[in-house]
Amino acid sequence: MWFNSTASPFLLTGFPGMEKAHHWISIPLFLVYVSILLGNGTLLFLIREDHNLHEPMYYFLAMLAATDLGVTLTTMPTVLGVLWFNHREIGHSVCFSQAYFIHTLSIVESGVLLAMAYDRFIAIRNPLKYTSILTNLQVMKIGVVVLTRAGLSIMPIIIRLHWLPYCQTHVLSHAFCLHQDVIKLACADITFNRLYPVMVVFAMVLLDFLIILFSYILILTTVMGIASGEERAKALNTCVSHICCILVFYITVVGLTFIHRFGKHVPHVVHITMSYIYFLFPPLMNPVIYSIKTKQIQNGILRLFSLPHSRA
Repeated sequence: MWFNSTASPFLLTGFPGMEKAHHWISIPLFLVYVSILLGNGTLLFLIREDHNLHEPMYYFLAMLAATDLGVTLTTMPTVLGVLWFNHREIGHSVCFSQAYFIHTLSIVESGVLLAMAYDRFIAIRNPLKYTSILTNLQVMKIGVVVLTRAGLSIMPIIIRLHWLPYCQTHVLSHAFCLHQDVIKLACADITFNRLYPVMVVFAMVLLDFLIILFSYILILTTVMGIASGEERAKALNTCVSHICCILVFYITVVGLTFIHRFGKHVPHVVHITMSYIYFLFPPLMNPVIYSIKTKQIQNGILRLFSLPHSRA
């Protein structure tokens, strides 16, 4: 039985000082929410139904879309509950579970982007062995490793949350639960919960980015060695969508980290807004990027919408 099972619930926060505008603020957030569900849901449906997309590259894209859906579905229900109905109370177990999924899926997203970089690396550096290296079983193993790595790495700090006493104010600073918000309310030694997440970020997210960067340096050297300019452009074009997704994800990570670390004198509403950008912008943009930059996805969408017409 958890230590804090009977403790008072936490209180979520919307936009402090702007409570009268919550309903108006909820409109763009709700539109973004629906767009994310439709965009990523459509990608998953296309990849499942279109046999032309049954390739490792698109399986990894499906993992990215599922991760983005998971992040959004984990955060937005409580956000809209606060903005629409002023439903601010959240039990400890629910809060900790939400924090676990939010942080786990963030690590998963980084891992999936790394897996997609590996896919592009093999496709360009060793195209003749691409299908024999990235088999369906291998793709599945990579997905399991990415998910397991994230889930196990976040578990220690979330388990620790259950045993911390909370005798400070129970008001959180967001409309969803984040580990860094919850530990501020604890009246106990939180050294582990402060240091361990930093280690995770350096050991996983930063390392993932460095490996991705190194892989693209190798990819670039290979592409520059291709004699035909047309072939060079074609090879680079297969990486454009992935590079855009990398930039969207890691720029928001850096932006959120910068605001939290060095923005002590910045209005609190800026911190809140940056958090929403971090959780909503990549899931919103990733389907758009792949729909615009990937011809196979475009063709899949056209086939999807042409089905009723062709049947008629």
